[in-house]
Amino acid sequence: QVQLVESGGGSVQAGGSLRLSCVASGYSYSTYYMGWFRQAPGKEREGVVVTGSDGTTTYADSVKGRFTISQDNAKKTLYLEMNSLKPEETAMYYCAATEVRLGRLVRLRAEAYKYWGQGTQVTVSS
Repeated sequence: QVQLVESGGGSVQAGGSLRLSCVASGYSYSTYYMGWFRQAPGKEREGVVVTGSDGTTTYADSVKGRFTISQDNAKKTLYLEMNSLKPEETAMYYCAATEVRLGRLVRLRAEAYKYWGQGTQVTVSS
């Protein structure tokens, strides 16, 4: 059974930083697309950044230069380093994964991902 467990959320002031973690289990970590999505109240879930076993990494334009995705294959853990956070980035952040190779145009679409974590809340105050 695939499980994704996120941690690291919290409350920060605008301009601050947070590091999220996602531990994967029951999953073939070596063949994947994995990434981070977020959903604010009343809004659709949106892709933040995803990385693939084909070596691709796709960032949403809104986070380029501020967010960085990384991974520790030995620990089967995915990370999201978030810097210069903005109040409008307050949301529940989710880790997601799929075993399907995704084209560039769909990599940041939530519907393309089969496995999801429970989410971790990030609150950015002004």
